[in-house]
Amino acid sequence: MAVRANGRPEPEVIMNYNDGFSYVKAAMQDAFRPGGILDKPPTVIRPPPLTKAQKDMIRKEDVKLIVSEFEIPDAQAERVLLEHKGNVADALRALVGL
Repeated sequence: MAVRANGRPEPEVIMNYNDGFSYVKAAMQDAFRPGGILDKPPTVIRPPPLTKAQKDMIRKEDVKLIVSEFEIPDAQAERVLLEHKGNVADALRALVGL
């Protein structure tokens, strides 16, 4: 195993890819050992609930339209509509990326 300039050993690389990513053996072993990264539950970050004024700005029909067309959660559709002050056309353009 080669030693870097800082004194730490160079990690054993399993595979290098053209895009610059590589898989390191030690990191893969840590992920698959019992109690490793894969055994931990995912962290869910929830946005704060909407206020009454924000709810009044958003129409339920607009939320349903965005949810059905883009297959995203209601909360995300509501946030996009809030960012565009309830304007469904602007919210749709933002989701499409125009």
